[in-house]
Amino acid sequence: MTETTEEPNVPNGASGDQEEMEDLREELEIVREQKEEMEEKLLDANAEKNRVEQKLDRVQQENAKLKQGPLFIATVEEVTSDGVIVRQHGNNQEALTEITDELREKLEAGDRVTINNQLAVVDKIEAETDARAQAMEVDASPDVTYEDIGGVNEQMKEVRETIEMPLENPEQFDAVGIDPPSGVLLHGPPGTGKTMLAKAVANQTDAKFIKMAGSELVHKFIGEGAKLVRDIFEVAREEEPAVLFIDEIDAIAAERTDSKTSGDAEVQRTMMQLLNEMDGFEDRGDVRIIAATNRFDMLDDAILRPGRFDRLIEVPTPEKDGREQIFEIHTRDMNTEGLDFGELASMAEGASGAEIEAVCTEAGMFALRNGREVVTMEDFADAHAKIQDEDSNEEGAQQNGIDDTSQPSAFA
Repeated sequence: MTETTEEPNVPNGASGDQEEMEDLREELEIVREQKEEMEEKLLDANAEKNRVEQKLDRVQQENAKLKQGPLFIATVEEVTSDGVIVRQHGNNQEALTEITDELREKLEAGDRVTINNQLAVVDKIEAETDARAQAMEVDASPDVTYEDIGGVNEQMKEVRETIEMPLENPEQFDAVGIDPPSGVLLHGPPGTGKTMLAKAVANQTDAKFIKMAGSELVHKFIGEGAKLVRDIFEVAREEEPAVLFIDEIDAIAAERTDSKTSGDAEVQRTMMQLLNEMDGFEDRGDVRIIAATNRFDMLDDAILRPGRFDRLIEVPTPEKDGREQIFEIHTRDMNTEGLDFGELASMAEGASGAEIEAVCTEAGMFALRNGREVVTMEDFADAHAKIQDEDSNEEGAQQNGIDDTSQPSAFA
């Protein structure tokens, strides 16, 4: 007898339910994807809403500022029981105005404040320092060292004694019982290394170095030059120990005359402020001063007295040994051959350090023009002759066309 296996009967309705479940799963997945997409759009919309709200806030603030009346700058002259006396900048008018107890605790004579149209004090503002004074600070030390300066060994020693020793070893002066020198004035012909000495000091010391030119202190409006001088010394006192270098000091410290012009009067006001800052009632602090000039004969006696400049150091044109040293300095990085520094120094008699540097540069250019990478004595001779000719032509032009080329060349 043979057994037969019967297949189970699956109702048709069960198969339909399974297909329906698959469809529902697909629809659910689509809904989830749509939900995630909508959530992302919602996040983007919220971010855009925040950006628009921030922009609206800025516009509203700017609009409020435009509608608000301007504030004026004033200086507190005196704090009294009835309020404060302020002097408005510009029109120089004084006014007594009331202030809150909170402001009274913060204000004292000399503070700068903002006031409105009713002359009511709105707030205290920071002390004013001319941005030009701050811009004169030298953040990075110049790349000039004492080894880069030749022919001024004695002058270099005096500068280091005057500037570096008080900054690095002040106790030595205390032990001896003397005050350290307060400043040094370098004078001499152009190109002899006065500015180089100041740069070397800035490189050697850790003090803040502030440089300015006398011509930068000459201004058109009354009191502006004196204010800039005051601000420069204020910056130096805030950054002490500091070294203040004044180049071309003759521009503001020339001998006073009886001239009545407004320009001369303003220069003299600036000089008076400089004299007061250098040696006035207020302590200058640990600030050393170096000044340089090519016109020592023009300076006013008041700027030269001890207490302002304790050392007056002449930086002359170098002697033969000094010229040799300068040639060695300016050729140490050059590719040279057969140089005789003694002969070069003899040929360049009367030349300054700057002129010797120009000769070295021009000698290198002669070698390049001739297709060589080695600089020889012949190149130096040609370079000096060229510079001598240029100087002679310039002198001739200054003498109304008179030719002065008959001057013998130092390389002849």
